[in-house]
Amino acid sequence: MNHYVKKLYFLLLLSLMFSCSPNKIETDNDRDKDTIINYKDNCPDTPNEDQLDTDNDGKGNACDDDDDNDGILDDKDNCPLTPNPDQKDSDNDGKGDVCDNDDKDDDGDGIKNSEDNCPNIANPDQKDSDNDGKGDVCDDDDNDGVINSKDNCPNTANPDQKDTDNDGKGDVCDEDDDGDGINDSSDNCPLNANADQKDSDNDGTGDVCDDTPNGNKVPCVAGKAGEYPCNNYDLLLNIPLSTFGASEGNDSWGWTDPTTNKEYAIMCVNNGTVFVDITDTNNPKYLGKLPTATVNSSWRDVKVYKNHAFIVSEASNHGMQVFDLTRLRNVTSPPATFTADKHFTEFGSAHNIVINEDSGYAYPVGTSKTGIYKGGPLFINIQDPKNPKSEGGWGTDNYSHDAQVVNYNGPDSDYTGKEILIGSNENEVVIVDITDKANPKNISKISYSNVGYTHQGWFTDDKKYFILGDELDEQRFGNKTRNIIFDFTDLDNPKEHFKYLGPTQAIDHNGYVKGDTFYLANYTAGVRFINISNIGSKSINEVGFFDTYTSNDGANFNGVWNVYPYFASGKIVVSDINKGLFIVKKQ
Repeated sequence: MNHYVKKLYFLLLLSLMFSCSPNKIETDNDRDKDTIINYKDNCPDTPNEDQLDTDNDGKGNACDDDDDNDGILDDKDNCPLTPNPDQKDSDNDGKGDVCDNDDKDDDGDGIKNSEDNCPNIANPDQKDSDNDGKGDVCDDDDNDGVINSKDNCPNTANPDQKDTDNDGKGDVCDEDDDGDGINDSSDNCPLNANADQKDSDNDGTGDVCDDTPNGNKVPCVAGKAGEYPCNNYDLLLNIPLSTFGASEGNDSWGWTDPTTNKEYAIMCVNNGTVFVDITDTNNPKYLGKLPTATVNSSWRDVKVYKNHAFIVSEASNHGMQVFDLTRLRNVTSPPATFTADKHFTEFGSAHNIVINEDSGYAYPVGTSKTGIYKGGPLFINIQDPKNPKSEGGWGTDNYSHDAQVVNYNGPDSDYTGKEILIGSNENEVVIVDITDKANPKNISKISYSNVGYTHQGWFTDDKKYFILGDELDEQRFGNKTRNIIFDFTDLDNPKEHFKYLGPTQAIDHNGYVKGDTFYLANYTAGVRFINISNIGSKSINEVGFFDTYTSNDGANFNGVWNVYPYFASGKIVVSDINKGLFIVKKQ
């Protein structure tokens, strides 16, 4: 057999040997049968598939007598897998401290974990207020997701932890959230410091946190109250015509309830008369409307006597409505639609109504020029308000547009105690003694230069002077607002004293006197306040104004129709043709 054949046989026998005895070869290479071949097995004679070697000494724990290599054999080591050559065992439970979780003090407060009611948060006092086994510092007593130790209100849920005054106490459990020294229960701004508790509008909310600290009030500052030009007078209230379901405003008056002292504004509008409780202008109450007796009209007028309102209008066949104002005390569902207590129909239309409260007579003026009194004043006894009685009239002079009637107590002793009518009669002023309703007596009359339309006037309190307004002279002659002041110290011989010109071109309308002030409804120039203390020396001067009509001060019929200045509180009622009811007051 040659060398090549011998080699081939050898290889064949070798392959047969390996293919026929695999298990034997494998067994010889994995003595402990743990599937780890001997030369890779850190315990080749002890099964240990995990090959765990705690001390990394190349000898697996399964065959290592000292797994943690701390010099203590495993069978004697109280922490065989954690080096602890001192073998310290504080609780003598056979488990060394280093591997005994119950003996750890993770929070370093000197209390073992096994005994610590907050093992992860230091609390050496172990305080547990609710005795639930959990210390206060790691307990969440109010269940708001914030542990007590970090909770600024640990006993009151407040997940937002809001602390307005940054005093470390949350608002929900802080009795003085803003830190101003006033308990929240008494503080009118509990979240805004305001030790002075200033509340300008008395609405219970302090100015510092009140969106409208003055309520409805708009102070006159630097010549403006909001959009309105002004001087020395603040705006307390404005109620637009839309609130009253009306499109035009006209006359106004006021009533003070003698029982409650509440103050009420009465305003005429194109479709009736409205009543507003203005006692508190921050909380006004629109109580209701007395509708027109017939049809709508731009001219309506009201006056008050014995707690009753007396209303006339140029509306066809309107007559006189009488309304008991005490009904305003008990309006349950405002605004109400009222009915008149009396509808007096012994005359039709009238432009205005005058009342002498001292005598108990009403005098409708501006009635029909074709009537028996030719548009002069009618005499109506209203001493029993709900049962008015006609007692004649005065028709000798021209149509009477407006008038004032007084029980005279002025300087002319000839007429002391007499009932005197001062009529503004289109082109002149007439003075009539109407004490005897059946026999009126004309005392005198007076006119003046550049008569436009003799409109309305009012006595000074001492009855020495009469201040007249001419409604059309501004348009016809181009002068500024003009008032003519007459000397009425001798009623038989009245004299023109002087003329006053205002600062604008606006038309003057109704004017009234209270003390040393003349209150003038001045259409587009608003309401003007004129000091008349030196009227005897022919000197009067404007000391304030409030202009409700901001477009212009021209000679046209927009803006203020009337002003009522007689409330004891100082509130002044202003009725505006375009913008409704205004209440203003001197600063």
